[in-house]
Amino acid sequence: MVHSQIERGLSDNTISSYRRDLGRWREFCGLAGVDAGRVAPEQVTEYLARLRSGRPPARRAYRPATVARMLVTVRVFYRWLVREGQLSVDPTAKVGAPKRPLSLPKAIAVEQVVKLIELPSEAPMGRRDSAILETLYGAGLRISELVSLDVDDLDLEEGSVLVRTPKRGKARRVPLGRIACTAVGAYLTITRPDLATRAPAGASSGALWLNARGGRLTRQGAWKLLKGYARVAGLGEAVSPHTLRHSFATHMLDAGADIRVVQELLGHASLTTTQIYTLVSQSRLREVYLTSHPRARNH
Repeated sequence: MVHSQIERGLSDNTISSYRRDLGRWREFCGLAGVDAGRVAPEQVTEYLARLRSGRPPARRAYRPATVARMLVTVRVFYRWLVREGQLSVDPTAKVGAPKRPLSLPKAIAVEQVVKLIELPSEAPMGRRDSAILETLYGAGLRISELVSLDVDDLDLEEGSVLVRTPKRGKARRVPLGRIACTAVGAYLTITRPDLATRAPAGASSGALWLNARGGRLTRQGAWKLLKGYARVAGLGEAVSPHTLRHSFATHMLDAGADIRVVQELLGHASLTTTQIYTLVSQSRLREVYLTSHPRARNH
C-alpha cells in the first residue's frame, strides 16, 4: 500500500484500514478457491453479501458504510492492477456500493458541554485535562489534530492555534476563545513544565499535550481521558472526541454562523461535508417548533 500512501496522501490510519481490508479480500478469495487476479464481478458481489451478513471472512455483520469502504479498497487495488497493465478488466467496475443510510452527526447540548468541560479539578493534571477539553470543543478539532499539536503552534496572545491535518497534510489557523486560552495558559505554566521533567533523559519534545510520563499524549490516552469525564458527567457512551467536534459545528450554526466559516474552521475540503450539520440544526428547529408552538403541539 506504499502506492496509496505516496500517490493519494492517505493518513497512516487509513493505510492500516486498507491493509486490513485487502487481507479480508484475500481471505475470501482463499475460501472461494479463486485467484485474486482472475475474479469475476459476481464473486465481488458475493464478497459484499458475506460482509453484510457476517459470513466468513467477515467476523461480524458489517454496517453499509463499512462494507462500502471495504469495496473501495478492493476497487482501488484492481484499478491499480489495470493501470499497471497486470489486468485488462477491472472486475469491480460495475459492482455498486451498498446504499448508506443518512447518519446525522451526534451533538450534545451546550449545557452538557459546559458540564463536561468544567469537571476537571484545579490539581495539576486537572488543569491539563481542562485545557484539552476546552481546546477540543473551542477549536472543533479532530482527535488526531489535537494530539499532533506542538507548543509552537499556539499563539495565546492572538488567541489562535495552528492545526495540521494528518489526513491531507494541510494546515489551518483556528481561533481559540478566551476561556480556552486561559485554560491552556494555566496548563503551560503550572503542569507542563513538571510533566516535561519526567521524560526520559535526552528526550526533547515540543509536544503540547504530555502524558504522566512526559511523552506526547496519544489518541488512545485522549480518548480515555474524555470517556472518564463523560461517565462522571452522566453522559455515558454518548460522548466521543468527535462528539465535541460535532457539537462545536452544530452550536456555531445554531448561533447563526455562516456555513462557509464553519467549513474553514473544521478544515473540510468540501462544503458538502459541512452541510450535514445544517440538517442537525434543522432537526433541532423542528423539534423546538413542535414542542413550543401552540398550534403544533400534540394533543
